Amino acid sequence: MRILYFILNILLQYSMRLYFSSIRLVRPPKRFFGRTIYVSNHASSFFDPLVIGVLQRPIVFFMTRSDVFKPVIRPITWAVHMLPIYREQDNDDTKGKNEAVFKKCNRILSHGRNLLVFGEGFTDDIFIRRLKPVKKGAARIGFGALEALNWEKKIYMAAIGVNYGDPNHFGSELVIANSERFCLNDYRESYLENPARAINEVTKRVEKLMQEQLTHVADKDWVFFHEHICRLRRNGINPVDSDRKIPLLKRWDNSRRLALWMNEQKLSENETLVQLKADTDTYFKLLKRMRTEEKFVYEQARQGKLKTSGEMLFLLFTAIFVPLGLLHFWPPYTFVKRFTEKSFKRRVFWSSVKVMLGSLAMTLWNVLLVWLLNIFLVHNGLVSLAYFLVLPLIGLITYHWFRKLKDYRTKQALQKTDLASLVKKRAELIGRINELIPGA
Repeated sequence: MRILYFILNILLQYSMRLYFSSIRLVRPPKRFFGRTIYVSNHASSFFDPLVIGVLQRPIVFFMTRSDVFKPVIRPITWAVHMLPIYREQDNDDTKGKNEAVFKKCNRILSHGRNLLVFGEGFTDDIFIRRLKPVKKGAARIGFGALEALNWEKKIYMAAIGVNYGDPNHFGSELVIANSERFCLNDYRESYLENPARAINEVTKRVEKLMQEQLTHVADKDWVFFHEHICRLRRNGINPVDSDRKIPLLKRWDNSRRLALWMNEQKLSENETLVQLKADTDTYFKLLKRMRTEEKFVYEQARQGKLKTSGEMLFLLFTAIFVPLGLLHFWPPYTFVKRFTEKSFKRRVFWSSVKVMLGSLAMTLWNVLLVWLLNIFLVHNGLVSLAYFLVLPLIGLITYHWFRKLKDYRTKQALQKTDLASLVKKRAELIGRINELIPGA
């Protein structure tokens, strides 16, 4: 393990626990090493290697698009176990450069280390709950390594499903599910007889294992219908419209079961479901047009009115922390936000880059502030250290203060609006959903 990988692993542990409100690992691997190729979905760009590398035990070297490897950050990418994958559009000598990378992969596996490959190959610009077709690269790397080792050592493969509530939403939830690993050596005879067939067979096996670890809606046109159903029922893992009293793994299982049911239906041929899909789309578009959210309509339906007392009490009792939170976190947050959004045109990169750079920038900024505070005011190292350690909690309170303020203002505005038609529409939709779709 390279030193920067170790440092970031420790530093980002805390950041991940702050960013995600709840994290669950399903069948987590117990080995640091294991000569295993882990194949994961790629739902959120840089977040995927971060959450897998930081939150799970195996030490991994992960494959990354070559265009990330800018000359300025190349020493960093090397230090954090990143290996480039060259695509045809990246360079004329794609094949030659990839062969050099594959030789490094062979050495990594020969020494008992692990690889992490993102089987889909790229991330969608808009987060959706489905698995794209898995590419053959992981199987090729595995069989190539076995040939380089003369089949004398065992190499394993396993699938990982990274399930986000929403990777772009602070306070979202996260489930990382792992399949049992299988031994690639078992395919030796098949590979020696017909390499292409063996690679296809392994790739299909991995793809099936990955789908089992995820909410996978096979038909892309129905992905948002699935999300709308989970939001209205509040039994999925949407970061806003979910009942947190239901255990996270139960809600994750509900989401998966709904997707499996949908995958078994001839959705586009079912006129009743097609009409329900159109009506749920209309409902959520109407919410957006009226500048409100499903959670407020749900509250109106459940309580008969929108109450602001909870938000008001939170704002009053935590206001004392807000100036400190702004002092310690606003400057680095603003810098990282502007730098990230200017440097990366695709929004899919923003959240993960902000977490990674923000952790570093906020740590350095607060080390400086607390050091100055200790020199000129406190004069007590232990007190200053204790203050430094509670700063993330102050930052978290400050973030939620502004979120509660937004909700308070929205509710005040909505109290002047008649939500009866939305409440009625919502109840009618839920009745039809529960009649047509199992899993209520």
